[in-house]
Amino acid sequence: MPTSELCFTSFSHPIDHYALPERFTFPFYYEPHPLCELAAEQLQRHLESQTEWQHNFGLEIQENNKAIGKMFGVLLVQHISGEVGFLSAFSGKVADSNHLPHFVPPVFDMLEEDGFFKAELAEITEINAIIKQQLANPLLAELTAAAKAKSLTSKEQLEAQRQEMIEGRKSRKAQRAEAELHAQDNDQEAIDALEQLKIKLGKESVQEKNTLRDLKLFWDNEITSIQSQLDTFNIELSTLKTARKNLSNALQKKLFQQYKFLNTHGIEKDLNDIFKDTPNHIPPAGSGECAAPKLLQYAFTHDLKPLALAEFWWGVAPKSEIRQHKKFYASCQSKCQPILGHMLDGIEMDENPLLINPAEGKDIDIIYEDECMVVINKPADFLSVPGKNIQDSVYTRIQQRYPNATGGLIVHRLDMATSGLMILGLTKKAHKRLQKQFINRTIEKRYTALIEGVLTQDEGMITLPLRGDLYDRPRQLVCFEHGKPAETTYQVIERIKNKTKVYLYPKTGRTHQLRVHCAHKLGLNMPIVGDDLYGKKANRLHLHAGYLSLTHPMTKEPMEFDIEAEF
Repeated sequence: MPTSELCFTSFSHPIDHYALPERFTFPFYYEPHPLCELAAEQLQRHLESQTEWQHNFGLEIQENNKAIGKMFGVLLVQHISGEVGFLSAFSGKVADSNHLPHFVPPVFDMLEEDGFFKAELAEITEINAIIKQQLANPLLAELTAAAKAKSLTSKEQLEAQRQEMIEGRKSRKAQRAEAELHAQDNDQEAIDALEQLKIKLGKESVQEKNTLRDLKLFWDNEITSIQSQLDTFNIELSTLKTARKNLSNALQKKLFQQYKFLNTHGIEKDLNDIFKDTPNHIPPAGSGECAAPKLLQYAFTHDLKPLALAEFWWGVAPKSEIRQHKKFYASCQSKCQPILGHMLDGIEMDENPLLINPAEGKDIDIIYEDECMVVINKPADFLSVPGKNIQDSVYTRIQQRYPNATGGLIVHRLDMATSGLMILGLTKKAHKRLQKQFINRTIEKRYTALIEGVLTQDEGMITLPLRGDLYDRPRQLVCFEHGKPAETTYQVIERIKNKTKVYLYPKTGRTHQLRVHCAHKLGLNMPIVGDDLYGKKANRLHLHAGYLSLTHPMTKEPMEFDIEAEF
């Protein structure tokens, strides 16, 4: 091992029979190079055997809430001596540290004892403590409760007075009408009585209005007195919060300036510069702390040639995400894509698979067609609608086949990787009526899936709410706070060795619903075979929309379509 490279790790076995990568890994969609797999296995053995530090990855105590799994990375590199080895890194912190033996250091050490980050963070923390203390002040709670109570009481009393005035007006109107009736006979006594009554009723009306006015004034004074005391608290809190926000923004900007990344051209950019042209212009929290940028930065600063990259998960999955122990994952989109876009500039990379048309050479099977609708069997790895980079899709193919169609064509969608039945509307009326059936959930859908592992229960229901992963689209998260309701019923068809074929009945139609409900630990905890996002890549995703039951949009006749899955 070159002694000058403390983080350079030599392979424990000869690798002469392995071919070196011709191009660098496309980090956002890849199959790990065999040498990266070898490096990952060697690193994993180190994680299992090392005794220099302790971190609860949750591998022994699965139900421990303090268990934290981590993403690790290996970078295949070539030393100037010609020796090929690898670098190791982890994302964020491990064992409450960002410096551990055997691993590359962080790009910037924000936890350095004498650094500005801890000092300025301490100032923010102190303001947080004062804010917390202010919010916990019993007087604030008393004043808030009193203000609420007085506001409620004032509304009740003012409303009671208004109702009394309404009843008073009704009574006076009735009295006036009766007196006017008696005065119609020109009886002087009755006429005099009417005039006296009008004077009396007028005074009553004025008195009621004055009472309402005085009541309003009383409660305004009561509430204003309390509100002025509350305002004193709130102004102080607002001042503290503004100071905290300003300090946080300044610290964040200063921190991002310290994260400086090189590329093969020797060009250095900090996070503020790298993210300035992104939609949000501001780096997401944790940017620069992922394994991939750490590895590349170390290689560039130590004259090591990057050859290939791979990242894998170690430990239990987070509550919301789907992460499998030892499985390889692509670099994240929101935090890593802008950084790696800069760092890999000038390095010849593998072709981006996401730019290759997966539908090329594939045909769409027409299962049923008439003058107003079409039912097709969509092949796997075929877009339902045009994508950002690829136009070829079910929509464009059907548009070419039926150039005179007046409907919107696409009534519902299937994920690109999912095969199976799709309905398309050729006329406006048919399209609208078919859509309505999907909206009203009167269409019965059934999917067939082959999942990894043996499912012991024969049937059941999964209700895990879902939302998009803001930091790593198109992945979805299970989120009980902000997720949209999602419901799937399942039924076992057969168990085949270490796999299970199931029917899946989605009541809702959330993005990746079936894939997440199968793979997540709170669902079936068994990913669908070939699921490259939530499981392990295979020849295809073994998910097929095989059955549809609906009503013909024009004739109202019931229709059924059943196409066997070809796994």
